[in-house]
Amino acid sequence: MFSKILIANRGEIALRIIRACQELGIRTVAVYSEVDRESLHVRFADEAICIGGAPPNASYLNIPAIISAAEITDVEAIHPGYGFLAENSHFAEICESCKITFIGPNAETIRMMGDKMAARITMQKAGLPIIPGSTSVVKNKEEALKVARKIGYPVIIKAAAGGGGKGMRICHNDVRLISSLNLAQAEAEASFGNPNVYIEKYIEKPRHIEIQILADKYGHIVYLGERDCTIQRRHQKLLEETPSPVVDSKLRKRLGEMAVKGARSVNYTNAGTIEFLMDQRTHDYYFMEMNTRIQVEHPITELVTGIDLIKEQIRIAAGEKLRFSQEDIQIKGAAIECRINAEDFQNNFLPCPGKIESVNFPGGPGVRLDTHIYAGYEISRYYDSLLAKLITYGSYRQEAIRIMQRALREFEIKPIKTTISFHRQLLENDLFLKGEVSTHFIQEILKEEELEQ
Repeated sequence: MFSKILIANRGEIALRIIRACQELGIRTVAVYSEVDRESLHVRFADEAICIGGAPPNASYLNIPAIISAAEITDVEAIHPGYGFLAENSHFAEICESCKITFIGPNAETIRMMGDKMAARITMQKAGLPIIPGSTSVVKNKEEALKVARKIGYPVIIKAAAGGGGKGMRICHNDVRLISSLNLAQAEAEASFGNPNVYIEKYIEKPRHIEIQILADKYGHIVYLGERDCTIQRRHQKLLEETPSPVVDSKLRKRLGEMAVKGARSVNYTNAGTIEFLMDQRTHDYYFMEMNTRIQVEHPITELVTGIDLIKEQIRIAAGEKLRFSQEDIQIKGAAIECRINAEDFQNNFLPCPGKIESVNFPGGPGVRLDTHIYAGYEISRYYDSLLAKLITYGSYRQEAIRIMQRALREFEIKPIKTTISFHRQLLENDLFLKGEVSTHFIQEILKEEELEQ
């Protein structure tokens, strides 16, 4: 086992990793930007090093500074968390060349799965169903039109690299496709440094289901059930739950086995997630992408399985074998996570940086709160607006929902505008309570602009 780990991240995930390390008896090194000097991950790590200014490129994306901090503090491994450098194959390569263990899959796997086109082809060869679409990147309008006319409208243009909705355009006809192609390529280039895009059949009102896997270095791979991430806005998740209201034990086994097959095809190690889209008209499932890191929503899986995913990541990276088999994994109860963001949902979810003057954290049975905020904390405009992950657990879905409703009423962050009130209304919605949602639920059914705060 490692004796010291550097956490190349900030906020709640950095604090989450520090806690796991402390429980494993591992010393921690925090890195921080100048504006994060008073952050909790800095306070609770054993050591802390400032690596640059507030902008991510000057700090949390500054690979030389992070590697220098790792070498100065003599760490054996680096945990990247999620975001920033978590899926950066170049960073993983540099860690390896410096004899520092990267807590995640190897660089080649990150690179392959990070290229969405390559991932589609790889998973199709492994036997996973993929959404009909182009078999290579689309370079010009002639190629785009050929693909679209073959698979039929509507279609969606997607960036081959990256995610988060960048470089995506939905097209219902030739004119829209031609006008959107250059825009999608330009956005992909600006966001990911890679202008390549591809085209898929656009599935209207799908569900977004993902399977969590763990894989050690000895060929053992297990799946830990599914997470339903259908509630989202502009491809950004807002609420996740497990188990999914539309997945039964038979389907869970089928999706889990597909995820394991896909992971095995790329010799995957560590924690990862295979994401699927479900066509609610046909109930067909299609591989969408693989995330080669820990997910924001990992806590709900931990609650229903009793497995600490961060600790397992560290154990696997240290060369330990998985301590459980597929038969050992049982899904018990139900869990829900609400992402609490510093955003004004009545104003198009506009980010709301500023100083938190007072907070009241929810508690009681069935409540878990992963957060890095406190009274007096300054929310920076330089980083993601996620303030906290409020997670509740119950014996069944309705109980987890009722506990979440109660916890949301207790949760106060003043005077910052947050998505707490949005989630309160969401959890009172009849369609959500019935589990009858799609990825367009927020825009088309809730009509977010009409919600009252």
